[in-house]
Amino acid sequence: MNHTHPALAASRSRVLHVGCGGDCLPDWIDCEETRLDIDPKVKPDVVASMTNMGEIGEFEIVYSSHALEHLHLHEVKIALKEFHRVLGDGGRAMVIVPDLEDARPTSEVLFNSPAGPVTGLDLFFGMQSLVAGNPYMAHHYGFVSSTLEAELLAAGFRAAVVKRLPCFNLFAVGVK
Repeated sequence: MNHTHPALAASRSRVLHVGCGGDCLPDWIDCEETRLDIDPKVKPDVVASMTNMGEIGEFEIVYSSHALEHLHLHEVKIALKEFHRVLGDGGRAMVIVPDLEDARPTSEVLFNSPAGPVTGLDLFFGMQSLVAGNPYMAHHYGFVSSTLEAELLAAGFRAAVVKRLPCFNLFAVGVK
C-alpha cells in the first residue's frame, strides 16, 4: 500500500527539512531531502540558521516541524521570509508548531509524547528535560491559528491554510 500523499506522488520533489534535529521526514513526504539545522551535532546536510540559510538552491517544499517556536518573533518573520525565498514559484512551506490556543502554562500533563509527558509549561517554554542540556530547545515564541496564518501571509506567501491537529499542534501550508 502506497502512503505517499497524492499531491506529492507525481514527481520526486526536493524538500528542505528546516530545523531537522534528529527527526526524519514523515512517511507521506516522499521527496529528495536536504536537512538543515543550526546544531552540527545532529549532522545536517547544511549547518545554518533558518534565519540565514545562504545560497542553498531552490526547493519545491520547505518542511519545518517544531522549529519556529524556538525563535523570537522578529526571527520568525525573517525565517518565514527565508522559507519563501528558497521556494520556487508554487512551492509550499509546510510548518508544524505547538498550538497554544487552549493551553495554559501549568505543570498539568496535557498528553504523552515519545519524549515523555508534555505539560502546558513545555508547550510555552520547551520540554524542560531537553532545554536543560540544549539551549536551542527553549521556546521563545508561540502560535495560535490566526498568528501563524498572519505571519505566513506577511512573509509573502500568497495563500496560507492552518489546521488544528490533536495533541496541541498546528499544521500550516503556505503557498508561494
